[in-house]
Amino acid sequence: MHLVHCLEVLLAGATGWGWRLPQPSTWQDSENILQHSFRSQALISLSAVKLVALAGAGLFIFINYIGAKETGRLQNIIVITLISILAVFTCIGLLNADISKVRPVVPPDRGVSPLLPVTGLIFVSYLGFVQITSVAEEIQDPGRNLPRAVIGSVAIVTSVYVFVLLTILAVVDNSLIANNATAVVDVARQLIGPIGAAAMLFGGLLATASSANASILASSRINFAMGRDSIITASLNKIHPRFETPYRSIGITGAFIIGFILIADVETLATAGSVLHLIIYGLLNIALIIMRVADPASYQPVYHVPLYPVVPLIGVITSFTLIGFFNLTIISLAVGFVLFATLWYFVYARQHATKQGVLGKYILRQSERLPDAAVSAATTVQPDGGDYRVLVPVADPDTETNLIRLASAIAETYSGTVIAVHIEQVPDQTALESAKQTLDTPESDELLSTAQDDAAAFDVDIETHTVLSHQELEAVFDAVETYGADLTVMGWGSNIQRVPGRAESAIDELFSSPPADFLVVKDRGFNPEQILVPTAGGPDSELAAGVAATLTEAYGTHVSLLHVADDAASGREFLESWAEDHNLSDAELRVETGSVETAIKQHATDASMLIVGASERGLLSRLTRETVIEQVLDEVECSVLLAQQADQRTFWQRLLRRWSHYYGLCSYLEGWGNTRA
Repeated sequence: MHLVHCLEVLLAGATGWGWRLPQPSTWQDSENILQHSFRSQALISLSAVKLVALAGAGLFIFINYIGAKETGRLQNIIVITLISILAVFTCIGLLNADISKVRPVVPPDRGVSPLLPVTGLIFVSYLGFVQITSVAEEIQDPGRNLPRAVIGSVAIVTSVYVFVLLTILAVVDNSLIANNATAVVDVARQLIGPIGAAAMLFGGLLATASSANASILASSRINFAMGRDSIITASLNKIHPRFETPYRSIGITGAFIIGFILIADVETLATAGSVLHLIIYGLLNIALIIMRVADPASYQPVYHVPLYPVVPLIGVITSFTLIGFFNLTIISLAVGFVLFATLWYFVYARQHATKQGVLGKYILRQSERLPDAAVSAATTVQPDGGDYRVLVPVADPDTETNLIRLASAIAETYSGTVIAVHIEQVPDQTALESAKQTLDTPESDELLSTAQDDAAAFDVDIETHTVLSHQELEAVFDAVETYGADLTVMGWGSNIQRVPGRAESAIDELFSSPPADFLVVKDRGFNPEQILVPTAGGPDSELAAGVAATLTEAYGTHVSLLHVADDAASGREFLESWAEDHNLSDAELRVETGSVETAIKQHATDASMLIVGASERGLLSRLTRETVIEQVLDEVECSVLLAQQADQRTFWQRLLRRWSHYYGLCSYLEGWGNTRA
C-alpha cells in the first residue's frame, strides 16, 4: 500500500545528483503544469493546484472514512497503474539509452557536496516506509510481515529509482533536465510523444494522490493510538458503527490537511515535512537503542536489526545531520511543531496519560546508579494519569474480596479505576523472561477473575495484571509506578516484628517513603458501619479523613473522631476545627486525656473499622517510641486501616532509599498475606 508513497518524487528524476535536478518532486511537476494551464483564470482566489489539492483531500478523506478495505483497494489500483507506466517508460528509455551521457558519475568541478542537501529535501519521498508500521495492528502476523514489507519496499523502490534515473539521464542531454522542474514529462515527450508526456503527468498525479491517501490512513491510526493512550482526548477512539473506522481521528487528520493546504504553499509543506520526519527517524533510532538497553519484559521482537548498534547510530547521525542543510525558516517551523508537542504534553497529556515510557521506567529502576539529574528529569515527565487509580495487590482469596470492595468504593467516588495485581514470585536463579515463557499461572488467573467479579458490583473499571518478580515488595512499589496508582490498598499479615539491628519498627520502614498513598488493611471483615478515626493532625490524618468521608458517602457510615490531648477543652476546639476542615462536620467528636493506647482500645470496642494515620504527629510517633503499635493493632477486634500519604520528598530521594526498605521489609513481611506468591 505504501510503496507508491516512496515513488512520489521518482517521476521528477530527483534522486540523482543535486546539481542536475535541484527541484526533485512530482508535486512540483504537477504544480507548474497546472498553474500554466489555469493561468488565465486569474479571478480564482485559490491557485489551481490548491483547488485540486482540496478536491483530492476531500476525496481521500471520504475513502478513508468509509473503510480501510476501500483504501487498500484504491491503493492497489494506483500501484498497479503507476508501476505499469514506469515499466513502459523505463523499457523504452533503456532501449534508447546512451550510458556515456551519465559520465562522469561525479563531476570533478562539483564533487559530491550537493548530494546531502538534495538527500534531505527528497527525504519526504521515503515516508511510506515508516507509515507501514502505523497500521501494524491491522496487519496479519506483523512480526513476520512488517519487516518484509519495509525491507521489500526499500529494495523495490531503490531498484525502480535506479532504472528510471538511469533512463532519464542516459536518454537525453543534461541541458534538457538541468534546472527543469518538469524533466520527467519532457523526457517522456521526447521518447514517446505527447501520449508519453500525458502518461507520466498522470503517473505523477497518481503518486501524489496515493501518498495523500496513505498519509491519511497512517495519520488517523496514529491519532487513534494517541487517543487510546490519553495523549489526546479518548473521544477520538470512537469507531463508526457502520464502517468500523476511527472516523473522528480521520476527521481530525482531514481538517489539519485542509488547513495546511489553505495556509501554506506546497514546497514549504514538503520541506517542513521532511525536517519533521528526519527528527522522527532520528528519534526512532534512539528509541531502538533504548529498547535494547532497557530490555522491558514486553519487548519481544521477532525481527532484530542487524549490526546493532552500528545501524541505529548511523541512522541517528545522518537524520539529524541532514536537517542542517535545510533553510533556517523551515527548520524553525519544524522546531515550532516540536515545541508545541512538548507544551501539549505538559499542559494536557501528562495529566491524562497513564503509560510510562520505557526510558522513564528504566531510569527510575536504575536510580541508584544513574545521575540525580537523569532521575529528576524522568520523574518530572512521567505521566500523572487522568483518572484516580487504586492499586490492589491480591494473593490471598480470604482477603481479596474485602480489599477489592474497599478499593472499588474509593475508586467509585472519584470515578476512578481499580488495578488488581497478582504478584508471582520467581526464584532468584530463574530469569524473568524464561519464567514468563514457561510459568503457568492458574492461581493468578482465578484470583484476578474473582477480583473482576467483586468489582462488578461497583460502577468502576478494573484492570488486572499478573506480575513476575524476584522480590514481592519491590514488585508492589514498581507496580505503583508502572500503573500510575494514586492509592494502594494492600493486606497486612500477622507477622509483625522488628527488623533485626534497627531501632525503627517495621511500620516505620514500610511507610518511610511510599511512592503513592497507601492503605494497609488488617482485615477482620469489611464492615464500614461504625468508623473510628484517631487524629492529632498531620498529612496522614488527612488521608484517613478522606477515606472515612468516602465510605460515609458510599455506605452512610457513622464516623467518630478521637483526639487525645493534655487539655480536654483545647482538644475539643482542635477536633471541631479539624472535622470542619475535612468534611466530617457530622462526625461524633470524642476527646480523651491520658494514654493514647488506652483511648484507642477503649473507643475501638464499638467500632467496626479503625482508620489511623501511619505517622500521626503525637499519635503513632509516641506509639512507636513506646513500641505498642503491635499491641494496639492486635488487641482491637475491628478491621484496621493504616493510612499513609505519598512521600513529599523529591521522587529521586525517595527512590535512592528504597532498596534498604526492600531488604529489611522482606523478612518482616514473609507472612504478608496479600502479596504472597
